[in-house]
Amino acid sequence: MELSDKVVVVTGGASGIGRALARRFASDGARVVVADLDAAGATAVADEIGGLGVACDVTREEQIVDLIAQAPGPVDLFCANAGVALGTDEQAPDAEWDLAFAVNVRAHVYAARHLIPAWLERGEGYFLATASAAGLLTQIGSAPYAVSKHAAVAFAEWLSITYGDRGVRVSCLCPMGVRTPMTEGDDLATQIVASAGPMLDPDDVAAAVVEGLRDERFLILPHPEVMTFLRRKVDDHERWLAGMRRLQAQVDGVRAPGPAVPPRDPSRRDP
Repeated sequence: MELSDKVVVVTGGASGIGRALARRFASDGARVVVADLDAAGATAVADEIGGLGVACDVTREEQIVDLIAQAPGPVDLFCANAGVALGTDEQAPDAEWDLAFAVNVRAHVYAARHLIPAWLERGEGYFLATASAAGLLTQIGSAPYAVSKHAAVAFAEWLSITYGDRGVRVSCLCPMGVRTPMTEGDDLATQIVASAGPMLDPDDVAAAVVEGLRDERFLILPHPEVMTFLRRKVDDHERWLAGMRRLQAQVDGVRAPGPAVPPRDPSRRDP
C-alpha cells in the first residue's frame, strides 16, 4: 500500500506510536484523522500535520462509528492503535480485565464491524492492528495485557483469513519495547525488554510500519528478534516455557526486596 492521498485513521494518535504513525503517514501524503481519548492531544497532533483531530473513546462503539463518519472520505487504512497496559496477575480486578479487553480487542471488533462491509463493496481496504510482541509471546507481570494482546493478534489473523482474498488487507504490528508514555517510568518493563532487544523510538516503529504496509505483510516486527523468539516457542514449547519461567524468577528476584510494582495507569492508551 502506498500512502499518498489515502484517508487514514489512527486511534491512540495523541502520543507514542500513534503520534509517530500520524506524522509519518502525513509526510507520505496521506490525509490523516488523529483520534484519541485525549482530545487536546489529538488536536495538537492534527494541527501539526494538517489533519483532523477527533476525541474518541474506542471502548464506545458509537464513537467509533462517529470517528469513521468524520473522515474526509472513505477510509483506506484504519490503524487500531489505542491500547492499555494494566493489571498484574489473575487477581487483577474485573474492571482492569474488562478495560484491557475493551481497548485492546473489542475496539478492533467495533472498527472492523463498521468498515468491512464498505471495504468488501469497494473491493479494497486496509486494517492495521497494533498488538505487541506480548501477543505472540507473553508479558511477564501482566496477565490482562498478555491475554488481550493475544486476542488482538487472533482477531487480526481471523480478518486476514476471512477477507484477505476479497480485497481486505490486514497487518498486525507487534513491537517489543518502545519509548512511549506506556513504558515511561516503568523500570521493570525496561529491564525485561533490555534483556531481549533494544528500546526503539516511536519514529523507528512508524518507519517499520510504512515498510510493512508497502509490502502488505501481516506481521510487522520492528524488533526482528521477535521472530526468533516466536520460532523458538513453536519449535519447542516446553523449553520456551521453561526459559520464560527463568525470566519470571529473575523478575521476582528484582521485585522481592522493594515495594510491589503498582498497576500501570489505566488512562494510558498508547502501546
